[in-house]
Amino acid sequence: MKKYIVPILLTSLLLTQNACNQEYLNPSAASEQQVVNSPDGLVTLVNGLQYRYTFGRTGVIYNAVAASGLATRELRVLNAGNTDELFLEQGFASVQGSNVVVRNLWTSAQLTRATADIVLANADRVITDPGLKSGVVAYAAIFRALSLGTLAQFFEQAPITSGTNAAFVPRAQLLAAAIQQLEAAATLVAATPPSAAFTARVPAGIDIPNTIQALIARYALFAGDNDKAIAAAGRVNLAVRSSFAFDDNTRNPVFETAFSNVNVFAPTNASLGLAGALIPDPADRRLAFYLRSNATAQQNLGTGFYTANNAAVPVYLPGEMLLIRAEAYARKNDLANAVTELNRVLTKTPAQDAWGVGAGLAAYSGPVTQQAVLQEIFRQRQIELAYQGFRLEDSRRFGRPGPDTTPQANAERTRNFLPYPFTERDNNTSTPPTDPS
Repeated sequence: MKKYIVPILLTSLLLTQNACNQEYLNPSAASEQQVVNSPDGLVTLVNGLQYRYTFGRTGVIYNAVAASGLATRELRVLNAGNTDELFLEQGFASVQGSNVVVRNLWTSAQLTRATADIVLANADRVITDPGLKSGVVAYAAIFRALSLGTLAQFFEQAPITSGTNAAFVPRAQLLAAAIQQLEAAATLVAATPPSAAFTARVPAGIDIPNTIQALIARYALFAGDNDKAIAAAGRVNLAVRSSFAFDDNTRNPVFETAFSNVNVFAPTNASLGLAGALIPDPADRRLAFYLRSNATAQQNLGTGFYTANNAAVPVYLPGEMLLIRAEAYARKNDLANAVTELNRVLTKTPAQDAWGVGAGLAAYSGPVTQQAVLQEIFRQRQIELAYQGFRLEDSRRFGRPGPDTTPQANAERTRNFLPYPFTERDNNTSTPPTDPS
């Protein structure tokens, strides 16, 4: 992604908005009129989407991993000087709208969504080359969906448009908008695949057709549309990788900030923070993938996809698609198909997985009841998708012990949703007057 930093920086001040969508103009940058009326300008904006979404300690990836992991005891803070992360670990009322992790998660997702909206509003009018237009629209749709989906995972409501005092909508509407955008992109890409003229001008890594279907499956599952989730996950080619790329200039954010040191956060323990019936099988080969062996007090346990500055981070994992299908079938009470998909995860070896994530375990042998199968699916999601930022969403969706649990020490998550950032509350009168728990 190194070669895309300069052009996006030239326009970043133009498009940087706070929560109330103020503009900060840079006199040395191209004007908004120039950008939105030029195919090259729209391609430049598209290039900036991944940079905005993934960059460092301010981007969505780091803050989603931190917020989800710390609020569910998947991760623990190593240095109490990281006060915002520490407050997330403490959870409950310690998490306020002033929290920097909460603010960065919200702001990065909203800025990515706002930039994608600009691209989508102008692409059809400005770009005449069909293959270039298809790529630009599909790429913007992916990042718009990722942004809306992330907001829905962590916040009870959020604005879906830009503007002064933009209205908040329920998370169900955020998910529906993400799915609708992706389905429109899927139709476009099927009719006109993105051209080499487009793919040569954006960061390598994201496979557009498979990513679109994977995200439809993910957000349909979160929205409770089990049939759509099953169908979309089944259309994903599990042998194809799709990833966010990094290098020594645009670094893997979780490695750079946390897993490369013993100063910020680390996995809670060698059981990935899972307890009781959820503890991983010691023979599970994924433990060696996600955890350092023989770690000392001076070593961070975390590995997985956060092992180097240039380590790629998957947009989705093959195992996620299998577990989406397993969960959706189980919620339909089609337990035979649910167990079939679950077993594809349990028995998969590292060599059989596009990313090397494999449990290599025996097939499921527990009770074939909806409750038992769903619990095993939840367990497998927490291992297969460790440090991916899904545990808070999963804990809530599966009805695991939450912040109202007595005693609080037994809570598996310390929040249901995050509070709205003060930056939004101070600048947008539409912000709900009360924060969710």
